Amino acid sequence: MRSSLQHPARLVPLAFLIAIAIGTALLLLPIATAGSGGTDFITALFTATSAVCVTGLIVVDTPTYWTPFGQAVILALIQVGGFGIMTGGTLLGVLISRRLGLRTRIVAQAETRTLDLGEVTSVLRLIFVATLVVELTIWAALAARLHWEYGEPLPLAIWNGLFHAISAFNNAGFSTYSDSLVGFADDWLFLGAIMLAVIVGGIGFPVLADLRRRLLHPSKWSVHTKITLLGTGALIVTGTLAVLFYEPVADGTLNPLTFPERLLEALFHSVMTRTAGFNAIDVGALRSETLVVTDVLMFIGGGSAGTAGGIKVSTALVLILAVWAEIRGEADVTAFHRRFSRDVQRQALTLIVLAMIAIALATLHLLSVTTFSLERVLFETVSAFATVGLSTGITGDLPPSAELTLVALMFVGRVGTITVATGLALKRSQRPYRYPEERPIVG
Repeated sequence: MRSSLQHPARLVPLAFLIAIAIGTALLLLPIATAGSGGTDFITALFTATSAVCVTGLIVVDTPTYWTPFGQAVILALIQVGGFGIMTGGTLLGVLISRRLGLRTRIVAQAETRTLDLGEVTSVLRLIFVATLVVELTIWAALAARLHWEYGEPLPLAIWNGLFHAISAFNNAGFSTYSDSLVGFADDWLFLGAIMLAVIVGGIGFPVLADLRRRLLHPSKWSVHTKITLLGTGALIVTGTLAVLFYEPVADGTLNPLTFPERLLEALFHSVMTRTAGFNAIDVGALRSETLVVTDVLMFIGGGSAGTAGGIKVSTALVLILAVWAEIRGEADVTAFHRRFSRDVQRQALTLIVLAMIAIALATLHLLSVTTFSLERVLFETVSAFATVGLSTGITGDLPPSAELTLVALMFVGRVGTITVATGLALKRSQRPYRYPEERPIVG
């Protein structure tokens, strides 16, 4: 029993559950809420799960419902969730002993999804340095902007800058403003700093490690780095163009804005679908076409082993390349003169199918217990599973059973469907024989 719990596939989800439980307990304290008597269990659980899973979905208004203590708890949970329970524990082991045992390396690899077991130590150090440097830089930039441009008192500007810097880098989407970032809709500097933090945190630490070593030699980048950067750039551009195309027509949300403002809003919305969850426009007022595009972008998410959620860019591209190879009748799935193994293809397919099943079941449940449209319910479930945090505004109006369903989706989306599936079936048996091959009719 003990060895089973120590397996990374079960230890990682268990660590996240413990963090959620601690966060829930702290948010239940009367000191955490602005009103008297404290909050209810489901609200505390939902908020703690959303923070640890760096999602950003909320059922209550963060700046008015939670006290500074409650907001500090949420911020700490975001940092813990983004940095990774196992990543943080392993990093402490590195700093203390300067060495990693085999078991510790395996546990760290399960959380960071590093491509090489021998790279765990360097990746963990990079995680710490990148987190510290980016968050401090963005914090200083945001605090200065809030104080000098918007006239916020220095202590308040420092707090709001810190909160949004940590929330942005960890792709969490929590905000200390009731309208998220709508008040900064035309501010290229403020929103630009947020987007920079989101992208750096969302492309994944293996990519950052590769860029650190070979930044000036793109030809030597790993295939993972290449497909992640290519996919991320293509999706951001696609999302931006889609928002610009659909929203300015007729009564589109961006219609009254100038073109530079529309461009900023479209770009910011596209970047936020990388699973950051901030919004500078009213998502509930977006046209159906834009919501569908957003669903797709949220489902794909960001880079592997970063703070972003979704099925990940590399997963989507592997499957797309597999389809393309099948259409062309090629035996191998390739990219950049490298061949993808069958295991990678099966893992990508498994992850996508499990994600679609989870979203479909959750959507069916929410439809059965609410009167909201399929469009809004699907948006909510995709946002929860992909740990995005964007919402059309229905989260706070959901019944308890629907909120608990989203809690489960956020947890599965953060831990990973593959990790959860593996944890439920640790003892994989391999038959000493193979059945005769058969070819059923497909299509």
